[in-house]
Amino acid sequence: QVQFVESGGGLVQPGGSLRLSCEASISYFAIYAAGWYRQAPGLQRELVASILPDLTVNYADFVKGRFTISRENAKNMVYLQMNSLKPEDTAIYYCNKLANLASWGQGTQVTVSS
Repeated sequence: QVQFVESGGGLVQPGGSLRLSCEASISYFAIYAAGWYRQAPGLQRELVASILPDLTVNYADFVKGRFTISRENAKNMVYLQMNSLKPEDTAIYYCNKLANLASWGQGTQVTVSS
């Protein structure tokens, strides 16, 4: 069963930074496109950033220039570096495949507040 374990969230002041990590228990992880998603209270889960097997990356407009997605296939890891955080970035962050979604992990809470 495919599982994702997210970590690295926390409470940070506006303008601060966090680095999220995701470990995927999936065979042949390198062949899958992966994504970071987030869900704020009362809102639907949305795609934040994605990274293809060839390392092509894409970002939602609301995080462009602030967030960076990366992956380390040898360790089955996906990362999200988040800079210049804003209160509206407050959400639970999840990782998953980009297509044929697997079960969702517990996510990691990111709270941006002064």
